[in-house]
Amino acid sequence: MVPEQPAFADARPATPPPSDMGRLSIQCSDQPGIVAAVAGFLAEHGANIVELGQFSTDSENGEFFQRTVFHCDDLAARLGDLDRDFARQVGRRFGMTYTFTSVASPKRVAIMVSKYDHCLLELLWRNKRGDLDMDVTLVISNHGDLAADVAGFGVPFVHIPVSRATKAEAEAEQLELLAGKVDLVVMARYMQILSADFLDSVGCPVINIHHSFLPAFAGAGPYLKAKERGVKLIGATAHYATANLDEGPIIEQDVVRVSHRESVGELERRGAEVERSVLARAVKWHCEDRVMTYGNSTTIL
Repeated sequence: MVPEQPAFADARPATPPPSDMGRLSIQCSDQPGIVAAVAGFLAEHGANIVELGQFSTDSENGEFFQRTVFHCDDLAARLGDLDRDFARQVGRRFGMTYTFTSVASPKRVAIMVSKYDHCLLELLWRNKRGDLDMDVTLVISNHGDLAADVAGFGVPFVHIPVSRATKAEAEAEQLELLAGKVDLVVMARYMQILSADFLDSVGCPVINIHHSFLPAFAGAGPYLKAKERGVKLIGATAHYATANLDEGPIIEQDVVRVSHRESVGELERRGAEVERSVLARAVKWHCEDRVMTYGNSTTIL
């Protein structure tokens, strides 16, 4: 005789569909009542908070950051109303900068690359297996070497050669493909400096992976410089690109121990491992709305 199952056995709630999951990111001057106001607003609108992260730079006169993941039935149809109601009821009162996003709408991402393939393939591989939720719209390269690799992932590949004489024309062509059409650009070892005009015109954040542990050994040949100096740590830095080269807000960093025994080639191999994992984490956190900037720094929630 099969024992009777308890009444609650089938009462576990099903995982909500992504279309009903949203995120609310806020930033403002720290002051009493922010968390209560946000939670109260979501509750009044039938939303259930499932994840909450917050941080203040100082208990007095600090900057406050909060990331809230919530479930709300029929969110896709209600997101615009939530945004307008939040501005009127909460946002303006606290002087907030805020965004509502839907988990069901992954960010549109373009990847820029030159000849090194490790960061590019790491992002495409993680995206293909579902570990990195984003919509890769295209890959742009100043070389044609990686076209076949990208084609294997079913992603459009655009080759736009760049030289000192054609840089302005190349950037104009790139902007025609990108501006207003993507939510994020990733420089996955794109070995060109993006101009200030490009960064101003592209209309979305740009993440770069720097092939050294900032600020040491910036510029060309960092692993040779590291070897000559006899360093004991090498690493990588993912940061937002700004007009000030390699000085944008840092999102993620990591290092690995080395010794005098490693050749320059081995340093480069081990450095590539760090580069691809650091960049993948930075892109993942950005696509999950976890990164908030303040001055030239970031808060990851």
